[in-house]
Amino acid sequence: MTVDFAAKQIFSGDLENAPFNISDMFRDLVEGLMSFPINLPGTSHHKCLKIHKKVRETMRDVLKKRIELSTKKREGEEDLVDHLLRDMDSQKFLTEDYIVQMMFGLLFVTSDSISTTLALSFKLLVEHPHVLEELIVEHDSILKNKDNLDAPLTWNDYKSMTFTLQVINEVLRLGNIAPGLFRRALKDIPVNGYTIPAGWVIMIATAALHLNSDQFEDPLSFNPWRWKEIQSSGGAKNFMPFGYGMKQCAGAEYSRVFLATFLHVLVTRYRGTYIDPTTLGANYLDTL
Repeated sequence: MTVDFAAKQIFSGDLENAPFNISDMFRDLVEGLMSFPINLPGTSHHKCLKIHKKVRETMRDVLKKRIELSTKKREGEEDLVDHLLRDMDSQKFLTEDYIVQMMFGLLFVTSDSISTTLALSFKLLVEHPHVLEELIVEHDSILKNKDNLDAPLTWNDYKSMTFTLQVINEVLRLGNIAPGLFRRALKDIPVNGYTIPAGWVIMIATAALHLNSDQFEDPLSFNPWRWKEIQSSGGAKNFMPFGYGMKQCAGAEYSRVFLATFLHVLVTRYRGTYIDPTTLGANYLDTL
């Protein structure tokens, strides 16, 4: 669902006639990404590389067709490709290769990290009903301030979701969806009597920071309210679910907006009941 939604925001309907289902391709891509890097036919890694090439070629074809039609006004709302093409003349870094890689990266983010974060959000909200109650209060307040309840969310609505964004931060902190960040040493780096040679790859384990009791009190507990104090004290520098600095993930803000919008729909239109998973399993087996 998250991949198909993102594809519409990026490409509108340009991938509907593609010779493959984009969400299926990204599912297979993720499965092969964490495999042993053996590039031989029949291996998961080989399949992953073939999918990567196929998807990028399709995206490049879409981009080239859009460039050819850029002089004509396209019907419907603008998508991300429209914005990027319009900025190509003023932003020299926006080459065709860069845009293709960016589009692929944004879809990759939605294929795994957002869906995983959503699943973890469900689990944590069920286990902490007091958090869910405060979420409901915040989003009901947003609806009460609207003249039309069916009107879409605005950017101001999103920016007013103070507690929602604290919940999202806390889910991202506990989830550590990205297991690590990679950087390359540009020069020899001395660390505690050792030297990391220039050219070596450094892996930053985000969980070691996000679950560090020196940085976060009672780090294994789900406590969105902690972010009220953290953000006011500038302590968010110890939080990097999307990377940090100039190398931050291009889909960081998109991910937050998507998660916040999803939670808004969830708590304003639906109500759930917790079912003991052991009981559910027993009942399910009885029906087989």
